[in-house]
Amino acid sequence: MAVPTSEAGRPADASQSRLTAFVKAYDVRGLVGSQLTAEVTRAIGYAFARFLSPDASSVVVAYDMRESSPELAGAFADGVTTAGLDVVMAGLGSTDMLYFAAGHLDMPGAMFTASHNPAAYNGIKMCLAGAVPISLDTGLALVRDEAQDILDTGWDAARLAGDRVGTVTEQDLLVEYAAYLHSLVDLRSIRPLRVVVDAGNGMAGYTVPAVLSGLPLQVDPMYFELDGSFPNHEANPLDPANLVDLQARMREVQADIGLAFDGDADRCFVVDERGEPVSPSAITALVATRELRRHPGATILYNLISSRAVPEIVTQAGGSPVRTRVGHSFIKAEMARTGAVFGGEHSAHYYFADFFRADTGMLAALHVLAALGGQDAPLSEFAAEYDRYADSGEINSTVADVPGKLDQIKAWAAANGGEIDEMDGITVGLDDGRWFNVRPSNTEPLLRLNVEARTPAAMSALRDEILALIRG
Repeated sequence: MAVPTSEAGRPADASQSRLTAFVKAYDVRGLVGSQLTAEVTRAIGYAFARFLSPDASSVVVAYDMRESSPELAGAFADGVTTAGLDVVMAGLGSTDMLYFAAGHLDMPGAMFTASHNPAAYNGIKMCLAGAVPISLDTGLALVRDEAQDILDTGWDAARLAGDRVGTVTEQDLLVEYAAYLHSLVDLRSIRPLRVVVDAGNGMAGYTVPAVLSGLPLQVDPMYFELDGSFPNHEANPLDPANLVDLQARMREVQADIGLAFDGDADRCFVVDERGEPVSPSAITALVATRELRRHPGATILYNLISSRAVPEIVTQAGGSPVRTRVGHSFIKAEMARTGAVFGGEHSAHYYFADFFRADTGMLAALHVLAALGGQDAPLSEFAAEYDRYADSGEINSTVADVPGKLDQIKAWAAANGGEIDEMDGITVGLDDGRWFNVRPSNTEPLLRLNVEARTPAAMSALRDEILALIRG
């Protein structure tokens, strides 16, 4: 295995930033060239394989449409095979397709993507066999530290003289991924629907044609050309500015529903026939009721910034709602602990027990299409029963002293008779159904605010009051 070295015998990119700067709590996300390089990903691939041995013999690898992704994925595979494990190279794919591969093939996986981040970034999402998540607490720190040791000390003879060198085989999983999704949701008998899909030049442009073809759907594609420079808009539907084109097209063609995916197509946002966004909490409640018809009395997870409508609707549907912290590792762990059949986050991540407890925006979209096409009302009317409150969406504020500001918010809550919950940041329940959550960012000096109330006026008043406290 030819590994590039400098004259001193160290890796050619040993001067790159320390891995602790961009190996995050649940994945790797860094600037290409200055942080994430082929040499770095080769070291991470080697360390990941070492972490998996001897319990695994192969790793499945996929990558998104970013210009740097094929090279980085290839270098990662080189590191894995140097450590003696084989690689199944799935090639282009969405993140949820990689999770499908890890579950379907029962092997660990690595997805090269920076999701909705700008073109200058790339990253790696790794999982264990069966799409089980990995975090700093469950092995990612060990992978990071061994990779850093390689970058610091070089590829010595011991590392290059393993018992065997693994092989790389290519396997296209797109057709099997689509077939598996179709086995979970049957759309063949729904009424015909016109669907506008904004892929944002991301991986939905690759997966949507395979998944939605052959169904009673007239698909109007937007920005399906794979382009990691994102020439039309950021592939981040959480930002309302990135929904503008989809909303305009919806009104222009009078479609029944609009779908917007993020860059790696693991999140899906829904727009109704008027061009108005449907709250991800409403989608969570809608999908939950469908899953509860299949699994009466089952547990449904929702994160703590989801609308209070979610637990209300789950309870009314005979289910058991369980509140969780924000973040996929918490939801997936709680799914395993409780046996939940479905979980949703207000960020439009949706988790399914029958999809290896992994998140998939595509499967959530199929559920919404099946529900909409199974009755005659327009989406705005149909979704209204799942959308009971007014919410602010997530509002970020830069704060110099995060702990001090949180103490101020707790003091405000106590003075105003609020019920304080510190599961994740601070959640404050007030009278008349009003509540808010303030959470610190894990990586930046930010506080994230979410507010909900029974009416838009009550929500706005509470939002403005708490924002003034945060930013004052």
